[in-house]
Amino acid sequence: MSSGGNAKKPSDIVRYLDQYVIGQDDAKRTLAVAVYMHRRKLALMDGGRAADAGMGKSNVLIVGPTGCGKTLLCETLARQLAIPFVTADATVLAQSQYIGQEIEAIMARLLERANGDLQQAEQGIVFIDEVDKLKTAGGGATASGASGESVQHALLKIMEGYPVHLPDGRIIDTKGVLFICGGAFVGLEQIMERTRSYGYVATTQGDDSKILARLNSRIKPTDLVEFGLIPEFTGRLPVIVRIQPLSREMLARVMVEPKNALYRQFQGILAEEGVKLIVAPRVFEQIADIALEYKTGARSLRGIFEELLTPVLFAIPDRPEVKQVHIRSLYEAPTFAGEAAGRNA
Repeated sequence: MSSGGNAKKPSDIVRYLDQYVIGQDDAKRTLAVAVYMHRRKLALMDGGRAADAGMGKSNVLIVGPTGCGKTLLCETLARQLAIPFVTADATVLAQSQYIGQEIEAIMARLLERANGDLQQAEQGIVFIDEVDKLKTAGGGATASGASGESVQHALLKIMEGYPVHLPDGRIIDTKGVLFICGGAFVGLEQIMERTRSYGYVATTQGDDSKILARLNSRIKPTDLVEFGLIPEFTGRLPVIVRIQPLSREMLARVMVEPKNALYRQFQGILAEEGVKLIVAPRVFEQIADIALEYKTGARSLRGIFEELLTPVLFAIPDRPEVKQVHIRSLYEAPTFAGEAAGRNA
């Protein structure tokens, strides 16, 4: 695990995330610090400093609405660190009769992503989505809550650090694996409203007000327990990151600004055909309005954008004279221009 000694600085991590993830500045900083600390702890463990190695793992819980970038944050983070990354669905684990086998399968996939390199796999990231669906019956779940609680118990050991025996006979130690759990946690905000306890502090200065606001917005372990997670499970997730809902402006920016933005992707596709694609800014705002109506965050953006471009992508291969396509509105037909217009654009 020697690579932990070369942990990237939190500011480096945030700068990289900024290239692919729009907004969520507080979440990026918190996640960057958690990863930095995790990698530093791996370095201490490598150096044989047992006392320091016992500091505990910086596993992360990401709370935020669906389609707001939880998985994207984790994937981008793993790509920057050049470490293997896998995702798992907590609801699938809860539906399984053999949770142990499902956990083995997750770790086997992590090893596969590491191209069979056991040391690399033992430094990877496992993202478990929809952990809020594992809430216990006491938190208001249905009869399926019992299986959810059993999954929470089953995950405790590997999240803390435990040797997992794989089907091929190899053993992967999870003490260096960073576990990031995510979920929408619908209803948690109402619990927090009831349990906030910092509001009585009198403040007048700007900095003090910011500190108070951060404390008031903080999710406490007791809030998660009241929601339906068991105390032992919340204890394995000491770092809590909140993802904010995507606004109309942010949804529009998501399609344009990131390095791998949808607009850039389709501009590249059409450029291979010798065609320049120009989409007016208001089109992205119109698409964002529709996405807000769908209430699925950024997940619906690709489908709407591809539907918009379907007539263009259908026509271009049969019209070699077209050198420019201009889309001025989601509700107007695209404008096709020939050689001269393409040169003058």
